[in-house]
Amino acid sequence: MLDKTNYEPRLKKFYLEVVVPEMIKQFGYKNRLAVPRLDKVVLNMGVGESTADSKKASIAAADLALIAGQKPVVTRARLAISQFKVRENMPIGAKVTLRKERMYEFVDRLVTIALPRVRDFRGLNGKSFDGRGNFAMGVKEHIVFPEINYDKVDQIWGMDVIVCTTAKTDDEARALLKLFNFPFRQ
Repeated sequence: MLDKTNYEPRLKKFYLEVVVPEMIKQFGYKNRLAVPRLDKVVLNMGVGESTADSKKASIAAADLALIAGQKPVVTRARLAISQFKVRENMPIGAKVTLRKERMYEFVDRLVTIALPRVRDFRGLNGKSFDGRGNFAMGVKEHIVFPEINYDKVDQIWGMDVIVCTTAKTDDEARALLKLFNFPFRQ
């Protein structure tokens, strides 16, 4: 069994030993604490099919729990929209926020395992930043993660991955994520 008391994720160690000195050299920070870091990662899975079958949202939440290693929250509709056959308080998806060790573990698996398994992958869009240093991306198939058993999946869902950083600008965040080996398009 893994001893959690002195466990440090591989990517966090990489951040402290490689990324911080490189960012100081690149941007000229005066203090190590001024260097941008990963703040949180938010995973969101919208399940449009749950209007017909409400169990689909709980199945998606179970898959998201396997991917994240943490129990997700089932999101519910705030308003009734008759065109989409959505009633108020109906389950329509799942979301989870990862911080600290779980966040580093997820980003490590995302960059090293999941993204290389995506079909026809040509790199991440370098313009998907929000102006405040946060990066958003979409994954079309949740089965690219190794935790999901492909044989037991009856439905393939997409998911949103939002990487929040403490960077003040998009350029700082882009440099930070490039140092974390995010495969941006040229």
